[in-house]
Amino acid sequence: MTRRDLNQIAEGFVVVDGVKVHYERAGSGRPLLLLHGLVGSAKNWRRNISFLAQNSEVYAIDLFNMGESERVPGLDAGLEATADRLAAYMDALGLDEADIAAHSHGGAVAMMFAARHSDRVRRLILFAPANPFCDLGHQLIRFYQTRFGIWVARQIPSLPRMLKATALSRMYGDPSRVSDGALEGYIEGLHVPGTMDHVLQIVQRWFVDMGLLRSVLERLVAKPMLLIWGDRDRAVGLNSARELQRILPQSSLMVLPGVGHIPFEEMPEICNKAMRDWLLKPLPSEARVTVSRHAEPATFANHVAKRGAA
Repeated sequence: MTRRDLNQIAEGFVVVDGVKVHYERAGSGRPLLLLHGLVGSAKNWRRNISFLAQNSEVYAIDLFNMGESERVPGLDAGLEATADRLAAYMDALGLDEADIAAHSHGGAVAMMFAARHSDRVRRLILFAPANPFCDLGHQLIRFYQTRFGIWVARQIPSLPRMLKATALSRMYGDPSRVSDGALEGYIEGLHVPGTMDHVLQIVQRWFVDMGLLRSVLERLVAKPMLLIWGDRDRAVGLNSARELQRILPQSSLMVLPGVGHIPFEEMPEICNKAMRDWLLKPLPSEARVTVSRHAEPATFANHVAKRGAA
């Protein structure tokens, strides 16, 4: 089979604890799992999979009770349970270890997974991961925990497409960068019965889960981690990125000027190259010379400036 054939995206299901989990797969090499955010799907990575598949065996997952994966009423939506199901997902595919790239709430799942199953994660790439140091959305989260807020949330799937498109555009630093097909990756799964129940369960235990995540961050101090943030992120503030970087000494922070909450969709070419370079760079255990974590952000910022990303 040629490299071109290997880079073709195939879809499939794997049974995890009796539940069908949908994924998109392409490429060969070291396994790389892609985890979407709160109301996302594997389709969110449509502008990244083929590029990453040149060097990795890529699995873009529809997380449990999301996307095209099977819905299970009452499934534990907590970070710990979701992280353990991800381990079971890897077992089902016969993967002992993988790199993980994840976004927003998926980033919180990835960090919890790395804390609970450290030997199964080589490197992390986190795009604006939900974390205990961001309070930007606390008021909205508390609203959706109220009886009226729950009612409002249940109306979201039936809202006009135009309103959903407007909401997505606010997640971008520049709304003109929203590409054709981007919205479908976020709204198609909302219409499947059980989706909003699962999302609301995540929201209901948000503060508990962030507390649990904070308590295990010390387990990640030795884990190589690339944090990628847009400086116009309205969902997960850049200040929390700097706090994560302070706590996690093996992390590097890349800030994209003029970019919002979904950098890998808004600026896929830059993010794809950043992910590839990070994954291919030798680990300290694989090379005698290590690169300063402070050198990369400056170099990356200069590259972005030259490309006119602001």
